[in-house]
Amino acid sequence: MAREYIKSAPKTSHSGASEVQADVRAMLDEIEKGREDAALRHAARLDGYDGPVVLTAEAIEAASAQVPQQLKDDIAFAHRNIEGFAQAQKATLVDVEHEVLPGFIAGQKAIPIDTAGCYVPGGRYSHVASALMTVTTAKVAGCRHISVASPPRPGVGIAPSILYAAHLAGADTILAMGGVQGIAALAYGLFDQPPANILVGPGNQYVAEAKRILFGQTGIDMIAGPTDSLILADATADPQIVATDLVSQAEHGYNSPVWLVTDSRALAEAVLRRVPVLIDALPEMNRDNARAAWRDYAEVILCPDRVDMTACSDAYAPEHLSVHAADLPWWLDRLRCYGALFLGEETTVAFGDKAAGTNHVLPTSGAACYTGGLSVHKFTKLVTWQQATRDGARPMAEATARLSRLEGMEGHARAADVRLAKYFPEATFDLTDQG
Repeated sequence: MAREYIKSAPKTSHSGASEVQADVRAMLDEIEKGREDAALRHAARLDGYDGPVVLTAEAIEAASAQVPQQLKDDIAFAHRNIEGFAQAQKATLVDVEHEVLPGFIAGQKAIPIDTAGCYVPGGRYSHVASALMTVTTAKVAGCRHISVASPPRPGVGIAPSILYAAHLAGADTILAMGGVQGIAALAYGLFDQPPANILVGPGNQYVAEAKRILFGQTGIDMIAGPTDSLILADATADPQIVATDLVSQAEHGYNSPVWLVTDSRALAEAVLRRVPVLIDALPEMNRDNARAAWRDYAEVILCPDRVDMTACSDAYAPEHLSVHAADLPWWLDRLRCYGALFLGEETTVAFGDKAAGTNHVLPTSGAACYTGGLSVHKFTKLVTWQQATRDGARPMAEATARLSRLEGMEGHARAADVRLAKYFPEATFDLTDQG
């Protein structure tokens, strides 16, 4: 049996992407030159907001007072889980000393990045979880200054729940500024904050393009496209839960791909019957997003067996990958390309998106074939160092001199020669090109 596309997608996540590069580059250039004044002009034009940009402690406290206690408890629950997982990740970053040869030591040292700029979306949905995912992880990593930029709503400002979450997670500065101008404020160090050494967090295509253009001048977590999700399901899966999970991810946006890969035609057909019903039951904005995403980007793929299912999944390299199938350890061992993996129907992408502790800032558009998601590792530099005795330096200098001359790099060779001459004046060395 060959692989069969029961439902094909007429579009991909790259289809219909606006040509935003020129607009974003022009905005960044203008803000780099005009600094705060230029950023404020764009904020007034695009955010429709003319209130304070830098949130004071009093403003954060006042906003926090508006957050219901149950929501505060839920935010604190998610924060503890995210912080705990980040701390477990940090424990894997260890300093290393290795004796290359007697008297010559090489080492590795993990150093946190000084300043982090965290972007928290707040337009279509209030992404409280994004504030927790980015700021908490930077804080655990040990960043010295953490700035947040989030789009304000006209006459309202940043949603109180986002402010509360960012403050709880450890943000040092919070800016009511979204889009390209928010990213520029973080990168260029506007409004009396230090320039960000790394920019992290999800956002729309303009935010993603701004990060792409600024990469090199500053670090970034990744270049993110529309969120995507894939479910691997066999005949044991519950079609209602599979359909619900697909719809839950399709609501992200009109161009958010969702894929079902299965070896059961009966399951595929049952899911196809259920999805439209579930979409119709959503609130209007969510319904419109999910309906367009399902119509234009969703696929249902029938494979001959589970081996082909894993090959199909790895080829898509999804941001989120769920397994609703028997023998979960087999899938965990076999699958190789995904941003985050959710094993069994008892967990779901929604848990990871909000509160489970694993980070929801993940590679999209197939990038999971070469990178993972946001973690303390992204906020950490792994640097190396060397130290040697004179006896330990001797064989290193001899090999370096000869290899350098073989490559034609005489200056490098002489950096080794001068040490041998000083440390071992009575010795004779053959340091000529051995090629």
